[in-house]
Amino acid sequence: MSRRLSRPSSAASHRSSGSSAHDSEFKVECKAAYLSVYDDLKDVISSEYDLSAVLQQSGRNPTRKTLAKYWTDETDYLTFDDFVNICRREHATTTDDLMKAFRKIDINGDGYISLDELFRMLTTRGEKMTRDEVQRMIDEVDENRDGKLDYGERILYYSEFCNMLMSTTDECKKMSMKMMEKKERKKKRPSNTPRRADGQGPSHSLRSDDMPRPSPRVKKDKVRTPVGSRSAKVSEPSNLRDWTHTSSKGCFFIDADEGGQIISHQYTLDLAEDTNVFITMQPNRIGDAGFTDDGPVDTAVYVLREGSSSNKVVTFTEQRDSKGRYCVRCDLSAGRYKLVPFTTGCRLYERSAGRETKEVKLIKQDKEDKIVLSKTFKKALEDIFDMADLDGNGLLSREDFNWYNIRTSGEEVADDEWDVVEGNIELERGEITKTGFIHLNQMEAEDNDGDTDDLWVTLTSMGFNKSLVLNQACPFKLDVYTEDCRDASLEVVGLEAQAVMLEDAVCETVTAKGEVSKVKGMKDLSVYTYIGDARATVVVENQSYSKIRIQLDCSKSKNVVSNQRDLNHTLTVPSNTTVVGHHLIPRDEKAEWIVRCQENILR
Repeated sequence: MSRRLSRPSSAASHRSSGSSAHDSEFKVECKAAYLSVYDDLKDVISSEYDLSAVLQQSGRNPTRKTLAKYWTDETDYLTFDDFVNICRREHATTTDDLMKAFRKIDINGDGYISLDELFRMLTTRGEKMTRDEVQRMIDEVDENRDGKLDYGERILYYSEFCNMLMSTTDECKKMSMKMMEKKERKKKRPSNTPRRADGQGPSHSLRSDDMPRPSPRVKKDKVRTPVGSRSAKVSEPSNLRDWTHTSSKGCFFIDADEGGQIISHQYTLDLAEDTNVFITMQPNRIGDAGFTDDGPVDTAVYVLREGSSSNKVVTFTEQRDSKGRYCVRCDLSAGRYKLVPFTTGCRLYERSAGRETKEVKLIKQDKEDKIVLSKTFKKALEDIFDMADLDGNGLLSREDFNWYNIRTSGEEVADDEWDVVEGNIELERGEITKTGFIHLNQMEAEDNDGDTDDLWVTLTSMGFNKSLVLNQACPFKLDVYTEDCRDASLEVVGLEAQAVMLEDAVCETVTAKGEVSKVKGMKDLSVYTYIGDARATVVVENQSYSKIRIQLDCSKSKNVVSNQRDLNHTLTVPSNTTVVGHHLIPRDEKAEWIVRCQENILR
């Protein structure tokens, strides 16, 4: 039987509710907050993270201690009525609350809040901020540019700062009301698709800057249930067939020339209107690529908002749905976003040459001494064609062929080169057919008089080994659905190393959402551990003035595989730098997995 929140006594409820008018307004606000995250009031809160999200939408900023009070180890779910009762007990943040808090921050009692005082508070409690973020907050309201906030004699300045903080709460409430009105209007429209109201789990609609976060780590072992046996936390919208759909294929490649790092296609998403979006990503089976004996290569996509100076992480796909896709559902405002694919590398890594069998033949000579391609080579070329066909229409446009050429030769296709293609091979509607693509490689083999060096460059750059096994690449498919924006554009814009784009983004999400522990005897060294549904990440933050060498020993974990080839991994962390130490995923997705990590400083 599910353990739910015990209800307050009628007397307590009466004291909390006040007048009927006030109570009515209060319930409308609660309803709006609930419907900004769920599709129906019958949906239940199924996790501590969901409880935090819906409380934030109601203008509350729950601490971990507050969440632990209502979401215990025995809690299975909470209903809308439970949520209303929690809101009665936990009042929304007020200006008086902020005033009291800032008096506590002002340690020396001089009536000013210095950067150091504010930094100490905002980087050690709650949602942690960086020193630069704190400085920017002060700069916005520090009118006399003295680097301090005055809440005493010049109370106006403090009020402006307070209003800035409170505006986040107001925006959440406004967005909640807007979402509720929108969903209620949709309910009144005739629809052939019944709305979901089975109470088995919410259909999320997260705020644009929400990101999946794990439950707080505890001292005991973190045991994760089998990935395949979990009920989906992100469900496909029931009316998805009515949404606008755009998609693209892409691929992760192991780049041997760059030390075995992973590169992939990069995308931009242009939205003409504010909209609810549903994004999915999954390996695309081509041959055996992307799938190992232990399971599929993990895939994800980070959504970054394009800005003038930096790209802000908006959200990322972390949870798996019942179809095995990595998904995220959220609201995005109109504008341009970068979609950056990501994989941990736990199942996609550079294989040693010793594991390969002998080199297969690519060409042979027929009875007339003409050069012909071997059957095995033709099959590999067919797979390459499918990988290069990014829009999935069965043809290679000049744009598709250009990205293929960038990957295999490092150069774009010039006009005269495309003229050669158009004049010599089979085209359909101005695009290359599969037969024409194979003929193009036949021509290359003939031009080189049987020398296969250039052919092998193409094959190895596309992820094939000498046995023509596709084991150094993982094709994937990216789908974007928009509910309210009929003019959504998804475009391939790059083929880059994911470390360049995502190292900071991954560290940002882990330090913001993971659990932190200080390394014994090292006050400026912290280790953050993020444990999600299907992936764990360990990050080391070095705030000291010298580089350190740290050993991260995950060898006592159970049923895990790391992106590092050794679970007991040593890394060097430069001063004032944050780096990823381990990515961990379950070796066997059908079994439980346990994450244990011990750190040791090497002097």
